[in-house]
Amino acid sequence: MNRLLSGVSAGALLLAFGAGAALAGDLPGKFEGVTIDAKLIGGQQYEKLYERIPEWEKLTGAKVNILTKKNGFDIDKELKSDIASGSTNWCVGWNHSSFAPQYTSLYTDLSKLLPKAEIDAFVPSTIKSATIDGKLEMLPRAQFDVSALYYQKSLYENADNKTKFKAKYGYDLVPPDTWKEVTDQAEFFANPPNFYGTQFAGKEEAINGRFYEMVVAEGGEYLDKDGKPVFNSEAGIRALDWFVNLYKAKAVPAGTTNYLWDDLGQGFASGTVAINLDWPGWAGFFNDPKSSKVAGNVGVKVAPKGSSGKRTGWSGFHGFSVTENCPNKEAAASLVWWLTNEDSQKLEAAAGPLPTRTAVWDWDLQQAANDPYKKEVLAAFQEEATHAFAVPQTPEWIEISNAVYPELQAAILGDKTSKQALDEASAKATQILQDAGKL
Repeated sequence: MNRLLSGVSAGALLLAFGAGAALAGDLPGKFEGVTIDAKLIGGQQYEKLYERIPEWEKLTGAKVNILTKKNGFDIDKELKSDIASGSTNWCVGWNHSSFAPQYTSLYTDLSKLLPKAEIDAFVPSTIKSATIDGKLEMLPRAQFDVSALYYQKSLYENADNKTKFKAKYGYDLVPPDTWKEVTDQAEFFANPPNFYGTQFAGKEEAINGRFYEMVVAEGGEYLDKDGKPVFNSEAGIRALDWFVNLYKAKAVPAGTTNYLWDDLGQGFASGTVAINLDWPGWAGFFNDPKSSKVAGNVGVKVAPKGSSGKRTGWSGFHGFSVTENCPNKEAAASLVWWLTNEDSQKLEAAAGPLPTRTAVWDWDLQQAANDPYKKEVLAAFQEEATHAFAVPQTPEWIEISNAVYPELQAAILGDKTSKQALDEASAKATQILQDAGKL
């Protein structure tokens, strides 16, 4: 993953259909009378793309019936329920690189349904990560995710803030480059219940993923080379203490343990949060006066370093897949292609999300040439992508997350010490991997 953005300045690709492709004729094809049932991710940063579906319907003669539109954690639960009950005769589904190892029985091999030239147009590392056990299980959309730091610029330009901060902490007030500096500044800026220094998503894989990247930044490991949970280490305790101490200091909202991504996005856009580690898909939203009170006041920089000198960089990407039991795989693959083609990726990238097609990276950089904010965003995320790392590639990752996050919450809320919580979480994660025959 840390090589995802290498070669983003390469020339635009000429996309010709490869000989022998399973999908005959020019994409998107003709599928009169076909209905494609779909289960998609919903949420502010994902919805705009779906406005392109009626155009695909008009071109192909097919119809799309969206059965589900939920956040990723809820749709993951639904997909697992479908697999368990055998209810998998719908066609197009959400997928994500962190979740994909669970779905190998659910989704089919797209390399047998789409022209090779179209697949080759994606950044190679995304296709590699989307290929599991030799099957290309999803096409990546323009939603490559790694987090950078958004902040309110005016807070750092205020002379009174600068003077008071220097007097209290002994160094200049500038946008933070370490997580220790984030802690200092979050506590300094916090004025609860009206204003908070920072925030974090506090449940589901969201908090476990943030904890995971903090463990890495603190010099630790989540799973060791043998796949054994080892996050209940000194590095793990330091990582969890970061969340615990900010919560105890009331530098984050009291409800943060119930927050997910949309809550964070709306929170920063409300103007009540100083510093926000978040995904690229929010960049346009934060700087749009129609949706954000901080528009025109947003700075963006690479994510901070932990005590080890490593930066946080938990990363992954969203995509679309076709089920093995879909009765119209060719039509479904056409829809997946449509939602990830150059026009679709340009639509998404224009709002901030990072593309996964090489040619669209070139286009995105050109669009930013005369837009200072867009240039700042792309520069920050390009740099951050060099520090990106995926979650442990085990099918049990989400099951482990579901067992670990309540323990993280217990520590944050003060019900357990960080060591107690991590020891219990490690025992639960170890049992899951033993039950799966991995240990």
